[in-house]
Amino acid sequence: MPCAKCGTFYGWSVETDLIDRMRQGMRDRGVAAMVVTPGADLRFLADYDAKALERLTALVIPATGSSVLIAPQLEEGEARESGFGHAGGRVVTWTETEDPFSIVATIVDETGPGALAVDDHMWAQRVLRLREVLPEREQVLAGAIISEVRQRKTSAEVEHLQHAASAIESVHARVPDIIKVGMTEAEAGRLIAEAIIDAGHVSVDFVIVASGPNGANPHHAVSDRVIESGDPIVVDIGGTMPSGYRSDCTRTYVMGEASEDFLQAYAVLQAAQESAVGFVAPGRTCEAIDAHARDLMTTYMFEETPLSEYFIHRIGHGIGLESHEEPYLVAGNTDPVESGMAFSIEPGFYVPGRFGARIEDIVVCTPDGVRNLNLSSHDLVRIPA
Repeated sequence: MPCAKCGTFYGWSVETDLIDRMRQGMRDRGVAAMVVTPGADLRFLADYDAKALERLTALVIPATGSSVLIAPQLEEGEARESGFGHAGGRVVTWTETEDPFSIVATIVDETGPGALAVDDHMWAQRVLRLREVLPEREQVLAGAIISEVRQRKTSAEVEHLQHAASAIESVHARVPDIIKVGMTEAEAGRLIAEAIIDAGHVSVDFVIVASGPNGANPHHAVSDRVIESGDPIVVDIGGTMPSGYRSDCTRTYVMGEASEDFLQAYAVLQAAQESAVGFVAPGRTCEAIDAHARDLMTTYMFEETPLSEYFIHRIGHGIGLESHEEPYLVAGNTDPVESGMAFSIEPGFYVPGRFGARIEDIVVCTPDGVRNLNLSSHDLVRIPA
């Protein structure tokens, strides 16, 4: 059925494969019921993009029995227009004088013994209220259970991510016409944000325009620094599409001509990033993919220091209904990647006081290897100064 708000087609129905997979994870962990409040998990499980407001909205999923969507009476229409409501899911509303937490407690008490799993992003006030009304229930995080399902994208989800990737690449294609010498990072960032919306996103999640020495800060946003000739510029941008799925792509630019040491380091980075993408395959561990790029960068000495020493963050993160979600590709994560997992491959180098560079693609692990959703060139883009 199509979502009433965004027109996206959802082929699932309540209490079928998606919820069944969740319930298996709950039973394996001794969880009697799960409570999920507004956020990406609720959108994933109920196709309901509810706002996180002071009135409680929650999806209650018992290990056995039917799921229930609890919503304030004044939001009943929106709840019933959700994918969960359209598919025949039970919607229970509460009035201004009722206690919705007592309604949750009644439903949970009917599930039998076991722990109560709460979504990882639930407000602390709600966690504590659930503890008050269900004092005998052990509380555990639901994230591990939900993540097992969310990490492995369906073909429809992959196409949503492809659409997002194509949209953000169209913005990068416009960047050389946007950034000019004498413009501040903030001015460039404002124009790029407008281009993100023009490309079909419903919101801008982040805009990084990190010029010259600011490029050495991986999470620099924008500033009043004036862009100068010779500056390398890291442009990392992303937004949310009508489907709810996210884009995230980084390319590196230079105003005019870059220094020779930057060009040499960038060539190593480009080779490492492309090799790491090709290294992705089912069964390869998250940390092995990170190490693959890092090892290649170790072979190049930048001012008597291995370039890998300037690669100060993990190589990638999962992406879907959130910009950052499982899996995280970092040393210490021995989990293997599996077919259907979508994540970034984004090595970089950051030399304090000098410059930085990063190349980021979103890829999907496939049964045979990898599908790169970002197809634009990884070459350093020179903008006439």
